[in-house]
Amino acid sequence: MVESISDEELNALMQAMKNRYGLDFTNYEKKSFKRSIVRLMMKHKIGSMLELWSKILKDKQFFLDGIDDLLVNLTELFRNPDAWIMIRDNILAKFKNKSQIKIWHAGCSTGEEVYTMSMVLEDRGMLYKTKSLATDLSDAAMSKARNGVYSLLIMKQYLKPFLEYFPNREMADFFEFQEKDAVIKEAYTKHITFKKHNLVQDPMPEKFDIIFCRNVMIYFDETLKIKVLNLFNESLNEGGFLVIGYYDIMPDKGKEIFDTYDVKTRIYKKKITKY
Repeated sequence: MVESISDEELNALMQAMKNRYGLDFTNYEKKSFKRSIVRLMMKHKIGSMLELWSKILKDKQFFLDGIDDLLVNLTELFRNPDAWIMIRDNILAKFKNKSQIKIWHAGCSTGEEVYTMSMVLEDRGMLYKTKSLATDLSDAAMSKARNGVYSLLIMKQYLKPFLEYFPNREMADFFEFQEKDAVIKEAYTKHITFKKHNLVQDPMPEKFDIIFCRNVMIYFDETLKIKVLNLFNESLNEGGFLVIGYYDIMPDKGKEIFDTYDVKTRIYKKKITKY
């Protein structure tokens, strides 16, 4: 069904969404976005692009609810444990003498990554001096992230990577376990501000020491990747770090503004400004 959506149909739909709602998807990677369109159509039993077009333009609530199907919200607790071990043992040491650490989780999805970092910071004794901003375009994902409630089935899947990082601790140190869910403890949430933000078009007036944007840029074309990387560069303090996902590819132009710090864990460092 993905093949049945032409580039012309896709471009026209994205332009219509931009004109109608001010959300710009025109530089998203086309194959990925077509799969998202198909997912939305199948969910609502929509048989044609024309029907979808009409539904999106006439029903604002349908469009707002459908954003979660257009955006791929995939995240896990302690995803890629070696990256978190590198952050714990190496990156955070760079900021041990700072009075405050500022972190931005861009495209935070449902919050597992944000709370993973909370645990890492607590493990290093640095949580108390950290301020974190977690942003996403999806209202539904942001709501779940803010609540910090995860099903026991999901938590079971997270146990293996958790134990790779914390072989001598238990999830109950960080979560209150209930009959069907686990809730992140308040100690790991009070330093976090959750805010809706569109990486494609919204500015970011704050400066950060570390920015996470993991497995988000895989859905962007080269033009949009560079635009977002420039935003991250402007939003990082001197000597700041950018952590991207294992499936993200740093474009050549991105390497002009970021030095590779550790290629295996996809950690980059803002280039030092030369005067």
